[in-house]
Amino acid sequence: MSAPVDSAGSPRTPGWLDWYENPSAPAFRLPPGAVDTHCHVFGPQAEFPFAPQRKYTPCDGGKEDLFALRDHLGVARNVIVQATCHGADNSAMVDAVRAAGGRARGVATVRPDIEESELLALDAAGVRGVRFNFVRRLVDTSPPDDLLTVAKKVAPLGWHVVLYFESADLPDLEDFFASLPVPLVVDHMGRPDVTRPVDGPEFTRFLRFMDANDVWVKVSCPERLTKTGPAALDGERHAYTDVVPFSRRVVAEFPDRVLWGTDWPHPNLTDHMPDDGLLVDHIPHMAVTAEQRHKLLVANPMGLYWPGEDF
Repeated sequence: MSAPVDSAGSPRTPGWLDWYENPSAPAFRLPPGAVDTHCHVFGPQAEFPFAPQRKYTPCDGGKEDLFALRDHLGVARNVIVQATCHGADNSAMVDAVRAAGGRARGVATVRPDIEESELLALDAAGVRGVRFNFVRRLVDTSPPDDLLTVAKKVAPLGWHVVLYFESADLPDLEDFFASLPVPLVVDHMGRPDVTRPVDGPEFTRFLRFMDANDVWVKVSCPERLTKTGPAALDGERHAYTDVVPFSRRVVAEFPDRVLWGTDWPHPNLTDHMPDDGLLVDHIPHMAVTAEQRHKLLVANPMGLYWPGEDF
């Protein structure tokens, strides 16, 4: 894989780390057909400029680098989620999905005034969902009525809504989430506070929200949730032990509705940048049986993003 480079013409956000240049070979062998359901492409900006209204400027991380990582890790397919630095211009994401030759699906960002013809074009390109971001430091949150309009427009296509929020905000958001007329996919376990008890009221509330609604969850981004580590660096194959109880509980209670992803190129990290090979080695700590791993990595994402296809 080539080294990260700054986006031409715009200074990178100070303190943000580049993606890990030479990831290790995972000791854990992914099962055939494994899907990375959460990754991004950033530009390259010379070809796909970042949105003027963005709140951050990352280094470039284009489709060639993503596909190189896919093959290095032993991933079969990717779900490429629209990066907030590109706003509602889905060109870079769609280009990457098309270039994957059927081995990728996309999750877009769209505005409420999008025309049906535009949605149909995205669907034909391989897009299967839209993302709603409620993390205020990353985006200006859209009014709920606008988001409900989007959800109603994509429902006939069989798409879902990907939700990114922080656990402390769930009490204010869950009624709105439950009103959406589509399946829901929650990024990064709803960003729980891992310093609190895994069986405490906050995380239990999140799991009951899952139980009461058509919700899928990505057990992803331990590097973003951890408080005490250790980090997935320098050969550490027991990383992020403080996050493991949370991801393990989700996998155990909802084995048919969990997904996994790398989050490459790992935007907005300033403390450390994980070795993606060691992130793969983190999987057996949260999915402890072969059956759990096959559902997490193959059966669940294939059913959601490639329904009806063999795996």
